[in-house]
Amino acid sequence: MRLILAALLLMALPAAARAQSSPTEQTMMQTVVNEHDRHIALLERMVNQNSGTLNLEGVRAVRDMVRAELEPLGFEVRWVDMIETGRAGHLIATHAGRGRNILLIGHLDTVFEADNPFQRFERDGARAVGPGIGDDKGGVVVIISALRAMQAAGTLDDANITVFLTGDEERIGSPAAVARRDLIEAGRAAAFALEFENLAVDGEADFGTIARRSSSNWTLTTSGRTGHSSGVFNDTLGYGAIYEMARILDGFRRDLPEPNLTYNVGVIAGGTPAAIDAEGFNVTASGKTNIVASTAIARGDLRTLTREQDERIRAGMQTIVADHLPRTGAELVFAEGGYPPMAPSEGNRALLARLNAVNRDLGLPEMAEYDPARRGAADSGFVAGDVDTLGGLGVSGGGAHADGEWVDLDSLVRQSQRAAVLISRLSLGSD
Repeated sequence: MRLILAALLLMALPAAARAQSSPTEQTMMQTVVNEHDRHIALLERMVNQNSGTLNLEGVRAVRDMVRAELEPLGFEVRWVDMIETGRAGHLIATHAGRGRNILLIGHLDTVFEADNPFQRFERDGARAVGPGIGDDKGGVVVIISALRAMQAAGTLDDANITVFLTGDEERIGSPAAVARRDLIEAGRAAAFALEFENLAVDGEADFGTIARRSSSNWTLTTSGRTGHSSGVFNDTLGYGAIYEMARILDGFRRDLPEPNLTYNVGVIAGGTPAAIDAEGFNVTASGKTNIVASTAIARGDLRTLTREQDERIRAGMQTIVADHLPRTGAELVFAEGGYPPMAPSEGNRALLARLNAVNRDLGLPEMAEYDPARRGAADSGFVAGDVDTLGGLGVSGGGAHADGEWVDLDSLVRQSQRAAVLISRLSLGSD
């Protein structure tokens, strides 16, 4: 059965593509096909090991699975402990070579903690479901599959590659400066960065990710004089905390909109009193209809495409906050950390052009740029300011972060083939 599947997958590659690719690249493509079952089995083992961000032992268990794959390929694998940030740590694997350094980025953790009922890999033909199967265990398997294909073809021998798999991508540890210190350093040392989150697909078309928006959190707290509601709006009581909150949020909605910008309000409460918990997830409030509210609290996120946009919008939000209604006050605080944007750049576009040259030679359709407003933030944002970066090189699928997350197992083949050829060409400096 395996031989039949391998033959079918190879036959799916157009003859013209086999003619345009070199014998070395044909070896890579064939190796990916031959090892397809192996890598589905690896994906199943990884998915069945829970590695929710806060399951530190589970993250380390997936680390050990990856280490067992990379060390036989000649990688020196080390573990950077992150207990000081409340997280498990990061796997960093290096393969010394003469070529330009290529940084491959993925993550070991998932959003599904050990108490989530969605825990097992299940397969139905070419479709499989499981926690973190696409985000990002499928991407990690693409990295391994591509590197094994490179080894079989000999292009790994002199390749200079760093594999960086974070253990807290879904919930970054604090302080973020410590949590992402090593990744930022790896980006500064690299010639190119490739990120293996889910492939962007729309209909039947694959897309390239040259940009992602940022993600940061903010908390807005408003205050007012409390008293009997008969005095609301007068010179003594003013408007109260809830009207001040409504003014500010509506000001955000009216005055700030522009392309690639969103600022969601995720939770809100107001009354006398109102409070928010230390994690920022739960709010409580009480009050009466005849009492002017003393406090209101809202928490939300901000997503921007560039650092300039982020700085400008933050300043605009603070300007709106500062224009208080009578007898009210307000404070807007942006949380430490968050994900910086992976801004679009000519260097990123040039990387996509290199990938499209691979697509042409493999007989695959060229990939257009994906709309960054349709993608979430990722670890690639921490390196994109220092190195040309291309994202979304993992498997295709859907339902990320939700029960029923799924992937197209056949996409393991084309994504691994694309990655193997692209990494080889980038490392050797060939087009």
